[in-house]
Amino acid sequence: MSLASPTLAETIRLRLADDITAGRLPPGSEIDEGALAGRFGASRTPVREALRELAAQGMVEITPRRGARVARVSLERLGELFELLAETEAMCARFATWRMTATERFALQALQAGFHPCPEERPGALAAYDAYNQGFHELIYRGTHNGVLAEHAAGLRQRLAPYRRAQYRGDRRIEQSYAEHQAVLERMLRGAGDEAAQLMRAHMLSASAALARFMQGDLREIVGEAN
Repeated sequence: MSLASPTLAETIRLRLADDITAGRLPPGSEIDEGALAGRFGASRTPVREALRELAAQGMVEITPRRGARVARVSLERLGELFELLAETEAMCARFATWRMTATERFALQALQAGFHPCPEERPGALAAYDAYNQGFHELIYRGTHNGVLAEHAAGLRQRLAPYRRAQYRGDRRIEQSYAEHQAVLERMLRGAGDEAAQLMRAHMLSASAALARFMQGDLREIVGEAN
């Protein structure tokens, strides 16, 4: 699968998202545009673009004349968002099972068969899986042949994108997630829409649980270092 190189704004956004979800930028902390521009050797334009995207995802709060700060998002709130995404993704899997064309099914099969997950500690593994994962779910959205549902699902995934990315750190989550995709795909190819929906729902809730473990673990480390 050919992947386009990320823009500088996208690179900054991903690094900041990783810093926030890992606890290196705690909730409420100020984000210095100048320091950030210096860190990436960039002007303030891509920095501001990255911050606007993070603000749209609810990770950053931007106040006129006061700058940007890391938003305060509770695990409970994230859990509610993942629950909504899980139900939406389940519906997409069910509809796509029954509505995908032969060409669309082949494209999903080819994507799954052509990707081989690497251990998450290997350089580039997380970015590669993130791109594959996005492609897998987008093909399912397209296969629903319901534009409103596809837009709703894509919007929810975009809102949770930085947090979903964090769940791949540790616990062999990349390999587990890939196996969960395979199980969903097998049911879809058999025409078992309800089973595919059930597995997709479980897949998303598993992602939510992995994220919670990761964020709680980092919080314990941060508290331990402060004591």
